[in-house]
Amino acid sequence: MINGQLIKVCGMTEGENIRAIEALGVDLIGFIFYPGSPRFVRETPSYLPARAGRTGVFVDAPRDEILRRNDTYRFDYVQLHGGESPEFCARLRERDGLRVIKAFGIADESVRNTVAGYEGSCDLFLFDTKTPGHGGSGKRFDWSIMDDYEEKTRFLLSGGIGLDTVEILHDFIYPYLAGIDLNSRFETAPGIKDPELMEIFLENLQR
Repeated sequence: MINGQLIKVCGMTEGENIRAIEALGVDLIGFIFYPGSPRFVRETPSYLPARAGRTGVFVDAPRDEILRRNDTYRFDYVQLHGGESPEFCARLRERDGLRVIKAFGIADESVRNTVAGYEGSCDLFLFDTKTPGHGGSGKRFDWSIMDDYEEKTRFLLSGGIGLDTVEILHDFIYPYLAGIDLNSRFETAPGIKDPELMEIFLENLQR
């Protein structure tokens, strides 16, 4: 954690790269199981995080697929980026014992309307820039939209976070902010992160 906030790095695919990013002290590492993503995990990496938590990212996947992937990866969280219902999220939590992050793509709509009905069915929310590809665009939505957020579920902030947003993040103070989600702005190629760039960002965020 940095300043009491979780640091999640999403969309990782290669074992030694995962090891290098984990060594920086990040809290969660995400694996994308959506075939439409350029960061889709086609085969199990040679190294899986031992200290950082593991997050499986899915888009409208059947429950059976999520549970099958969990048998291999032993997720600390599953992150759902599609149109999964509150009932689906609650079932994964209550019946299957999985912790759930529900992701929402944000454009210019009310955040309160976007999350309506999901309060109490998820462990965390994640707010990302709305794109056809369900995230990973490197673009930032208007974070001032979060001003109308009054729910009690803690959330992760995602979308376009990079070195140029450190000062803005220092000023982004919300009582239910749980942490940030990092992805495409730190890549040398889809699914491969730059450890040096990530280290610089984390050091600047710490300051």
